[in-house]
Amino acid sequence: MKAIRRFTVRPLLPEPLRPLSDLARNLRWSWHAETRDLFRSVDPERWAVSDGDPVRLLGGVRPARLAELAEDRRFRRRLTAAADDLHDYLTGDRWYQTQPATAGLPAAVAYFSPEFGVTAALPQYSGGLGILAGDHLKAASDLGVPLIGVGLLYRHGYFRQSLSRDGWQQEHYPVLDPNELPVTLLREDDGTPAQISLALPAGKQLHARVWLARVGRVPLLMLDSDVEENDLGERGVTDRLYGGGSEHRLLQEMLLGIGGVRAVRAYCRLTRHPAPEVFHTNEGHAGFLGLERIAELADTGLDFDPALEAVRAGTVFTTHTPVPAGIDRFDRDLVARHFGPQAELPRMDVDRILRLGMETYPGGEPNLFNMAVMGLRLAQRANGVSLLHGQVSREMFAGLWPGFDPAEVPITSVTNGVHAPTWVAPEVLRLGARQIGAERAEDALSVGGSDRWDSVAEIPDQEVWELRRDLREQLVVEVRRRLRASWRQRGAGTAELGWIDGVLDPDVLTIGFARRVPSYKRLTLMLRDRDRLTDLLLHPDHPIQIVVAGKAHPADDGGKRLVQELVRFTDDPRVRHRIVFLPDYGMAMAQKLYPGCDIWLNNPLRPLEACGTSGMKAALNGCLNLSVLDGWWDEWFQPDFGWAIPTADGAGTDPDHRDDIEASALYDLLEQRITPRFYERGRAGLPDRWIEMVRQTLTLLGPKVLAGRMVREYVERLYTPAAHAHRTMAPDTARELAAWKQRVRSAWHAVTVDHVETSVATTTAELGTTLALRVRVGLGDLAPDDVEVQAVSGRVDEEDRITDAAKVPLKPAGGPDLEGRWLYEGPLSLDRTGPFGYTVRILPTHRLLASGAELGLVTVPTEEAVAVAEGSEGAGVLLR
Repeated sequence: MKAIRRFTVRPLLPEPLRPLSDLARNLRWSWHAETRDLFRSVDPERWAVSDGDPVRLLGGVRPARLAELAEDRRFRRRLTAAADDLHDYLTGDRWYQTQPATAGLPAAVAYFSPEFGVTAALPQYSGGLGILAGDHLKAASDLGVPLIGVGLLYRHGYFRQSLSRDGWQQEHYPVLDPNELPVTLLREDDGTPAQISLALPAGKQLHARVWLARVGRVPLLMLDSDVEENDLGERGVTDRLYGGGSEHRLLQEMLLGIGGVRAVRAYCRLTRHPAPEVFHTNEGHAGFLGLERIAELADTGLDFDPALEAVRAGTVFTTHTPVPAGIDRFDRDLVARHFGPQAELPRMDVDRILRLGMETYPGGEPNLFNMAVMGLRLAQRANGVSLLHGQVSREMFAGLWPGFDPAEVPITSVTNGVHAPTWVAPEVLRLGARQIGAERAEDALSVGGSDRWDSVAEIPDQEVWELRRDLREQLVVEVRRRLRASWRQRGAGTAELGWIDGVLDPDVLTIGFARRVPSYKRLTLMLRDRDRLTDLLLHPDHPIQIVVAGKAHPADDGGKRLVQELVRFTDDPRVRHRIVFLPDYGMAMAQKLYPGCDIWLNNPLRPLEACGTSGMKAALNGCLNLSVLDGWWDEWFQPDFGWAIPTADGAGTDPDHRDDIEASALYDLLEQRITPRFYERGRAGLPDRWIEMVRQTLTLLGPKVLAGRMVREYVERLYTPAAHAHRTMAPDTARELAAWKQRVRSAWHAVTVDHVETSVATTTAELGTTLALRVRVGLGDLAPDDVEVQAVSGRVDEEDRITDAAKVPLKPAGGPDLEGRWLYEGPLSLDRTGPFGYTVRILPTHRLLASGAELGLVTVPTEEAVAVAEGSEGAGVLLR
């Protein structure tokens, strides 16, 4: 029979055990081994059944066991120590609190993301974006950064994956009860739940409650529309992560951005948490937060344009996608219907809202509202998530800054990192703690410091190799357990599954491949030559074994076909003991998979991998990377600690032919370089060269791939400058900047470069020569204080494009002439040999701009001025 109503019955903990509730409700337990060990000791069997979730554990422990523990003095001492440790962690000074006051760090930062992967016990993530966001919160907590996370609470989370008998992906959406999750309701002072509301068309309302998760020191606010005040349709807005049609997604993103700002305001009002000075938009899904902040300022009497400048000053936007298809785009009319007098933000001009997101640039779709475009227009600072991804992003969004080369588009990069205490296996941590001490090892994982990682060099080879084999053996056990469960779901009986006991071997080179399954990640590249792969799997002396996992989006039948193709290969009795596919990839599986692999494989189509943090997590456990030079691997690859798969990404390469070439290169690396190194033995019977690569991975990559390093970069390079800009942007200052921008834009058509000449009339010159450069410009109604006239010089390529440019401002020489033209002068240093060239340009300049490209305005020489320059000394100067 089916229950007509559901309750969550919470255990009544004996008074001596009350601290267990606080420990369970703060998600620090998810990365704090001692706290997890304490919960495991409460009831080891139930801990395993609860999948390591303390809230579920405490909800099922027998009262007699609780009474027994309440009388256990040893357990109470451990509980007191854990509670005291959590208190010290939450209240003590950390890295952020030790920074000098002169740094001007932000009082608080609000961090918005559509998904957060903090722990498998709070399944609110689908893939890399969510895991990155969770790691960002955890690293901010470890560093003491006053961050407030903002997201949505999805009642179904992301789907659970299983396989049919023929290997086709099947999706399941279990219902999540917030009362059974490690979250609490945000409540008003009178105890009633705090509620956020948005206006919808036709006079309807979207209401949401706010659930609070404690991620160490960081509060995570999650809005939930499944409340009684909503109609059925509105209750389903937060039903599934990345589910539904366009309007459903639009409502989710309005709730995340606009409702999220309102939730932050409510939280700060109720808890007296400092108000955020910086708002960080993690991908475009939360971009509407800027509109709500503009509306807040409008309520104080600030017009739209000055409010926009004030909001931009304190906003950071991070893009995570290297392909336009990965960005949410909505029909113009759909967006227009949800704003204005009859809907949300009624006092704001709908046309102004639309202009923020419309693709009004060459190559854009003029009727589409682009969330990433809005995010960039609402943020003064923006970044990609690896060095290469920053470059790709500058090229992808160059249309927003016409006239500028992609290299000058104001999008920087902060390479992602991973939260080592979450992803490093306890056995690895214990080995490090024996070497340098538990406190220093924990500090190395959270904060970094190459001196601590260098100590890995002192660990004996035998211990390193025994650790690697132990982790591999644990993975073998885990794979067999999960594989057996998967085959039972596929309909197999016990008598059919005896072969699983022989799946994988703890002494065989183990390769891991796990990620989402869009086509560009090429799940099935390894299958391009099945005979060659089979030979590698079954080699008599140097075999390999492969563990694969990954989910295709529910609407992506192409991705599902890739999964099925791989599963059918892994079902082949000839190879199924050497290659497996594990369904339902998630955090719990990943934490076993990364440490147990010897090689982490990544073979996306370059440059379509924004960062690819899974390889970072593997590296922190001594797993070597075998990857295409994309994302973070392009930035930090060295032959000392891994291998680069050669790519055939030249123009005009047929996709199938390219896959054949790159798959062949992968097989070559495995056959000729990787497997021989793993199996070769030195005089002590150990794979000395392999162990050395493990050391190099830990010592050289370890400090770089940490989320602590990433968050410190955000604080120093983006959050702090944004906080300074926010403080500067008082209402009168915002009005001044908005008026200046309007004046410059309206007058820019009259800005010209009319005449360019230098002191040399030949096409060659000596290295070290300094030329005198004279430029005559027209400024129209603008003054020299409004512009910067620059000489841009450097080496030139075959098409006379300047590379690695040096920019030198020129100075006005006296007032305007009778025609209103200004003369600018300055030196041009010929400091490089080879083909060398220069040009001149004019940019707007103002003390409050973060970049000279901010307005997207630039003037270069007219054809007549170029002709004058060529007549005086040629288009380029060849130095000898």
